[in-house]
Amino acid sequence: MPAERESTYSADWIQIAADDFRRVPRRLAEGDASDAAFHLQQALGKYLKGFLLSRGWKLERIHDLRALLEEAAKHEPSLKKFRRLCAEVTAYYVQERYPFFGAKPDCEEVKTNFEQARELVKFIDELTESND
Repeated sequence: MPAERESTYSADWIQIAADDFRRVPRRLAEGDASDAAFHLQQALGKYLKGFLLSRGWKLERIHDLRALLEEAAKHEPSLKKFRRLCAEVTAYYVQERYPFFGAKPDCEEVKTNFEQARELVKFIDELTESND
């Protein structure tokens, strides 16, 4: 059976990102800050990739939201205002995947970043809809 290839369609990435994003408040309600943080990082990565794909970007395997945001800001400079958010949320990936790499986030921290991420998600949704 041939290996499946990752989609290069912006809408596919946005849809999967939305699924991850919806998981965040559920995990927070359960008190699972670690899983909520992981899904937040995954969601923002996929939203940024979806945006970039809508602008002709060649798909890359990358989990660093800071790098994705810098690339996205080349197309939409106003995205730069999300640098701090992307730096904080990128750390969640490392904290989840590597043992003993600093303190795990707590629910309040993840909730704060989730609320800020809503603005980024809304902005990306508007930008990708206008580019379809």
